[in-house]
Amino acid sequence: MDPVTNPYAPGAGQRPPELAGRDEQIQAFQVVLERIARGRPERSMVLTGLRGVGKTVLLNALRSSAVRAKWGTGKLEARPDQALRRPMAAALHMAVRELGHPRGEELDHVLGVIKAFAQREAPGAKLRDRWNPGIDAPAVSGRADSGDIEIDLVELLTDVGGLAADVGKGVAVFVDEMQDLGPQDVSAVCAACHELSQSALPVIVVGAGLPHLPAVLSASKSYSERLFRYSRIDRLDREQAARALQAPAQEEGADFTPEALAEMYAATGGYPYFIQAYGKSVWDLAPQSPISAEDVRVGAPEAEAELAVGFFGSRYERATPGEREYLRAMADLGAQPTGDLAEEAVESVATSDVATYLNRKPQSLSPARDALLKKGLIYSGERGRIAFTVPHFGRYLRAHT
Repeated sequence: MDPVTNPYAPGAGQRPPELAGRDEQIQAFQVVLERIARGRPERSMVLTGLRGVGKTVLLNALRSSAVRAKWGTGKLEARPDQALRRPMAAALHMAVRELGHPRGEELDHVLGVIKAFAQREAPGAKLRDRWNPGIDAPAVSGRADSGDIEIDLVELLTDVGGLAADVGKGVAVFVDEMQDLGPQDVSAVCAACHELSQSALPVIVVGAGLPHLPAVLSASKSYSERLFRYSRIDRLDREQAARALQAPAQEEGADFTPEALAEMYAATGGYPYFIQAYGKSVWDLAPQSPISAEDVRVGAPEAEAELAVGFFGSRYERATPGEREYLRAMADLGAQPTGDLAEEAVESVATSDVATYLNRKPQSLSPARDALLKKGLIYSGERGRIAFTVPHFGRYLRAHT
């Protein structure tokens, strides 16, 4: 097969040639856009799932839908070491520019509020963290500049929403890796979304994050359970996975045999990133179309080697020796491999079991566990239990460590 025409795209956040299995979320977002355009109340959205299921790809697809609806949009990626002010101000500045509001007093006021919000640093902020946005309007005094992020974000999004309503459009802010927002910033986002829903302003927040994101939001504001429309993004079923493989191949005049599709599903477990990685390797090594089950078996080791370095290995390398010991204990305690990735569930393990397995006191393992949580390698979906954020990470650890 010609590698130049290889249609598969195993890149971080890179849209696959066929976005299979996400029609429900895209259609639900279209309903949200339409309802808000008609002045009807609607909730903001939160997408959750493991790494590699395509949350960022879907987030970008939803943003494209908002752009086509002529909304103003902005996107930011939360980071544990960065406060919300700078990226939120930049995202809203972009969204306001996209609205196309004619230059005038109202636009200058909102731009000035964004500038005031961005420049109001927390006490003790380092000089390198101070930011002067490229806004030529003067900063507005007494609006979104109190220093309290919750008060300021509510005022900022209220003013942006009013500007959007003036031109009969909406504003959508897309937040990737939302679980990495600090506690005060999470509280501010929830409070702002609550205020926006009560005032029926055309502004929504669309967040994406790991499976424990709903718990993070709920811990901040008890009403967050009713504030967002939650959607769990999971692996594809067999039919959707086949579509993700066949549709791009058929565009290039190629195809897979039914046996090859079954072999691919057994190898990838239906996870979108794995489908793209295996699809690329198998395509390059297959001699001709249709791609057979034997071609999949020949190409699989190359895909596994690439995943071992770029997807699994890069994350494992970020862990210290003590953290790696903790990860390996989790792997050993997790579900035993069945030989079919499609049949293996992502299971959590009890932190007490990890301590018992390592013959250590639970308190002595807390630093390693907390560091792994902060690094995004594990998450806690329920009290006293932890799981890998990366599907089949346990299988990788059992095979390579």
